[in-house]
Amino acid sequence: MALKTLNDLNFKDKRVLVRVDYNVPIKEGKVTDDTRIEASLPTLKKLLSEGSSLILMSHLGRPKGGPEDKYRMGPVAQKLSELIGQEVRYEATNGPASKEQQAFVEKAPKGSITLLENTRFDSREETNDPELSRILASYADVYVNDAFGAAHRAHASTEGVAKFLPGAAGYLLEKEISTLSKLLNNPESPFKVIIGGAKVSDKIGVIENLLDMADEILIGGAMAYTFFKAQGGKVGKSLVEDDKLDLASDLLERAKAKNTKILLPSDSMCAQEITEGVETKVYPSDDIPEGWMGLDIGPEAIKTYQDSLKDAKTILWNGPMGVFEFSPFNTGTNEVAKTVAHLDGFTVVGGGDSVAAINKSGLADKIDHISTGGGASLELLEGKTLPGVAALED
Repeated sequence: MALKTLNDLNFKDKRVLVRVDYNVPIKEGKVTDDTRIEASLPTLKKLLSEGSSLILMSHLGRPKGGPEDKYRMGPVAQKLSELIGQEVRYEATNGPASKEQQAFVEKAPKGSITLLENTRFDSREETNDPELSRILASYADVYVNDAFGAAHRAHASTEGVAKFLPGAAGYLLEKEISTLSKLLNNPESPFKVIIGGAKVSDKIGVIENLLDMADEILIGGAMAYTFFKAQGGKVGKSLVEDDKLDLASDLLERAKAKNTKILLPSDSMCAQEITEGVETKVYPSDDIPEGWMGLDIGPEAIKTYQDSLKDAKTILWNGPMGVFEFSPFNTGTNEVAKTVAHLDGFTVVGGGDSVAAINKSGLADKIDHISTGGGASLELLEGKTLPGVAALED
């Protein structure tokens, strides 16, 4: 089934309802990271160039199904207006389908941009209520979804409205789908996958799905200690999912059967507690003394991982190598970021923490594709169908 894109619909002089992902960090009434807003600009500019009037909708944070001032879209409207060089109409309302919101949308002049109030101020958004979808759809002639970060959710603004309007994927959503599908369908070999993070359970679907395709899977983060403990290793008080030990053993067996190499960190940077300036020691990852915990991959593991990645033609990185918010436990993640950025192969980075590490290192422009959706990219890499994407297929 083909994904309908901006080339498949006519937007001339139309009102276009656009689902964007403006779930951005806000501090003291100001947007502190505008990456996601920037990512939506090519789609918005294309639609405006065709004489469209835009009605934008997004969620922000986790309000409890009603208006909360700290989650209002005002700061987002202000930042978008700066970036796109045009006024962005916004009015604080009780929700995206409230009477005052409907009246405000109705007054939108031709060629204008209107940002609706937070979609999650309406409790019907997350239950995918058809009545909410119908009201949202009534604002426009056409629907465009450019919110990859929310495409794995079957919500009124991501899936429901597509039942009431002709719909297409925006440039960002289209690029995410084609890039991640390329990893799943036709990765150039050697294909190396770096998976980090705290829990095996969060990444189990991805590891399982990639066992068939990857030549090597490099494991970092606390999830490594579940694998070590499953093999009888001593991991001190490192974070372990005791209910996933059998699963970890099973994964290692299946990888062996498929000739896919799973690399675990040979040594770990350890401490007795997670605070800055704490005493650290390096121990073998399968022989960490009582009272100590592994908080980052160690110097030997860093070197092994760097050597392993040298010949990679395709690289996927998702998840940090340690507690990267604290020095010195950010060394592994930072070194992996530098290595991935300087590789000649096709590089894809996804997941909030890995993307933050790449951005922090100033090397983002050296990565071929930085995914804007954590949960959505994981579900796609697990081989799942994303409801927001399926709704736009021909």
